[in-house]
Amino acid sequence: MSSSTLLPTLPCLSEAGDRSQLSLAGDLLTLLRTTTTEPRADEQLEALTLAVAADLPVLLWGEPGIGKTAALTQLAASLDLPLTTVIASVHEPTDFSGLPVLGENPAENGVPMAPPQWAVELVRAGRGLLFLDELSTATPAVQAALLRVVLERRVGALQLPPGVRIVAAANPRASAADGWELSPPLANRFVHLYWVHDREVVVRGLGGVWPRAELPRLDPAALTGAVAFARRAVCGFLAARPTLIHRLPTTETRRGGAWPSPRSWEAAMTLLAFGTAAAVSRDVLALLVRGAVGDGPGLELLAHIDRMELPDPDSLLADPAAAELPERGDLRQAALEGVVAAVGARPERERWEAAWAVLVRALETGAPDLLVGPAKALAALRRDGWEVPEAVERIASVVGLSQRAENSVARWAKAARGSGTGVRR
Repeated sequence: MSSSTLLPTLPCLSEAGDRSQLSLAGDLLTLLRTTTTEPRADEQLEALTLAVAADLPVLLWGEPGIGKTAALTQLAASLDLPLTTVIASVHEPTDFSGLPVLGENPAENGVPMAPPQWAVELVRAGRGLLFLDELSTATPAVQAALLRVVLERRVGALQLPPGVRIVAAANPRASAADGWELSPPLANRFVHLYWVHDREVVVRGLGGVWPRAELPRLDPAALTGAVAFARRAVCGFLAARPTLIHRLPTTETRRGGAWPSPRSWEAAMTLLAFGTAAAVSRDVLALLVRGAVGDGPGLELLAHIDRMELPDPDSLLADPAAAELPERGDLRQAALEGVVAAVGARPERERWEAAWAVLVRALETGAPDLLVGPAKALAALRRDGWEVPEAVERIASVVGLSQRAENSVARWAKAARGSGTGVRR
């Protein structure tokens, strides 16, 4: 559908001649502001939408004018959620913690904390997108008042309904108007996403067509497995790296971003489960995990997940002809290196020969350049009296190992032929 099909109907020229210039200017502005959307791959928008679906507070970081507010407005429209925008920097702490209201006999009944109008309207609606804008210009006192809003969804004495999602936006302190660093307690409650412009998205959007945000399509059959996988991944990683369970950054700027704590690891686990159930791309998953626990811990967790998904080396050695190797190059090479390491841990002739058969299987199903390193390492494990299998000749001829003087596979194959043992057929 083109944007022109959605343009409003304007008065005919004869009628327009009698109208004021301001009225015509309004018509022109209406035309300029009338746009449409289309399904389009957008990793930033997909990550934001998945975090919103997971009911986790999200903080969008970006330079002024990058389109954070426009993205949130479009997100609310796409998800059919009423948008409530609250500029944090122009509010007082009592606008979030509530104003004390004296009633009858306060000594017995207490003093209730009256919520602001925007919170009351959200509760009446029962659902909505609460957009906390300009968070980095909010004073420390206001940030402290926001702690319960973001984590517990409480505004004064009012509990926001489950149908309300929270997204905030902030500029880096250097480009914020009278900006503050986020306090560590508040920063640790958010999933931090860094918003950057995409040239194609901007050009096509200014032409009238923006990408459409859609909630992730969760596979009902994958929910239980996704939760089990996420728990196994995070718990297994933290068992191996316990120092990353809680690590408060040393600098003020980094404490205002994503960093690891039990709270943020729980958020990362939630995002892993949602991402797995929705089968999102690795790039989207990386944005979310790093946004929850920080770049370093997030990348380590992703590497741990990659190792979890590698096939068992002993299973590959048991049936090389049926070996299923990862498609992705780095994972395939890691799997082959794992096979070589398994042979090195228990060097037996049958296992060594089976490992060559696994390399042949990799040669038949993937790029040959990935075999050079594992083949050299496997050749170095040969023991005296072990005949060189035919697989060595085949691999050497394909990947060009016989052309390299430093390659041990070619040297041993040549030595085997010269000694009269030959290559076993």
